[in-house]
Amino acid sequence: MIQVNMLEAKTDFSKLIKLLETKKEDYITIARNGKPIAKITLLDEAPVSKRIGVAKGKFKIKGDFDADNLEIAESLFGGRL
Repeated sequence: MIQVNMLEAKTDFSKLIKLLETKKEDYITIARNGKPIAKITLLDEAPVSKRIGVAKGKFKIKGDFDADNLEIAESLFGGRL
């Protein structure tokens, strides 16, 4: 963890981000007048494959879920989609 002041963060923003990307720092604290006010970290992005289908098997739909599609389309759009 490093702490930088506002001016340094503004001037060296790209360098600070590079420190995070290369895992040389876990997070960077931004300070104003020596007082910490913000923390910059990398985003934890879940791979797409882990998000798709995450709710599979979590709930059940009774009957024909698509049975009313035509009626809904007509009421919303005035006809078929």
